Amino acid sequence: MKLVWKLLRQHISIPQFVGFFFANLVGVVIILLGVQFYHDFQALDSEDSFMKASYLIVNKKISAFSTLTGAQQTFSDSDVANLQKEDFVERIGAFTPSSYNVRARFDVQGLANFSTEMFFESVPDEFVDVSSDAWNYQEGSTQIPIILPKNYLDLYNFGYAQGKGLPKLSEGILGAMKLQVQIAGNGEVGNFDGRIVGFSSRLNTILVPEKFMHWANQQYASNENTKEPTRLIIEVNNPADERITTYLQDHDYETDKEKLDASKTTFILRVIVSIVMVVGIVISILSFYILMLSVFLLVQKNSTKLENLLLIGYSPAKVSFPYQALTVGLNVLVLILAVVIMCVVRNYYLGMFENFFPDLQAPGIMSALCVGLVLLLIVSIFNIIAVHRKVMSIWKRKD
Repeated sequence: MKLVWKLLRQHISIPQFVGFFFANLVGVVIILLGVQFYHDFQALDSEDSFMKASYLIVNKKISAFSTLTGAQQTFSDSDVANLQKEDFVERIGAFTPSSYNVRARFDVQGLANFSTEMFFESVPDEFVDVSSDAWNYQEGSTQIPIILPKNYLDLYNFGYAQGKGLPKLSEGILGAMKLQVQIAGNGEVGNFDGRIVGFSSRLNTILVPEKFMHWANQQYASNENTKEPTRLIIEVNNPADERITTYLQDHDYETDKEKLDASKTTFILRVIVSIVMVVGIVISILSFYILMLSVFLLVQKNSTKLENLLLIGYSPAKVSFPYQALTVGLNVLVLILAVVIMCVVRNYYLGMFENFFPDLQAPGIMSALCVGLVLLLIVSIFNIIAVHRKVMSIWKRKD
């Protein structure tokens, strides 16, 4: 084995391996940073993790004429069917409103006790990205999962509570509290415990599971399923598609422009991150090619001496091992340095994020590490096989 290492040191080209090392380091850093940045950016929208950025809330414009005439700004079956035919639409769901009276009360012992009239709406469960255990209702249960608009909490904290001298409530505290809900209608009254499972900056409604909504409308309302929806939730394949804006304007529909712009920004960011990661993969592939070329040149320069080693009894595995160890060792060193660089850069941009999002809960780096380890495993296996085959070709010549 020492003889093989001596041969390896005699003909090794330092510039070639340095070139591979830095090229591969750049490629792996780009890939890991792309993966980690995407996950960190997703955390910025964690408060709406149950609502994808590709979802749009659409309603018909309310004009002075419709107000004076009392016209209902609802979506007919033909409106929904025409919208579904558009290429940019993936899925459509309708908001189902509550057809009964709802009153809710918060009791905070020693702090506050207040109640208010409110309303419920629901959308098909496939549009709500909450675990089935959290977003579930069984008929007869008194527990109702609820998603509240974040601006309702802001109105309480910075308006009502401040004016009344009441304590401000965080999302965590409010989520741990029980919301006492009373539903009345159709000559019946029911009492329920609301369980807040999330807050949304994109939804200006109080959301409950669709299964509960259908049951409650049947139980407490006499005209269940007689109303056409006034709002739709639409999943689009590309929020940046200009056809969306054109279609909404042509049909006198509207959506929250700021949220549509945010969806476009998120989509564009995903595309940019994908492009950057592809560039990183290309750089890594090219650097891998440089490494294999350097190793093959080493083997070729030593082919006569390696053949002699094989003739005197060295096995192909023993002859291959130093070259395989060199390539795998370089790949491991590249991954370690790439992770260190990624962490340094990540700490820098997370510092900037935290200036704008003080409550940011950044995820760990496990996803990026897993990607790096998978790349290391694939490249190392390929290197080992390629070197072994090259040595085997020399070994077969001795016959």
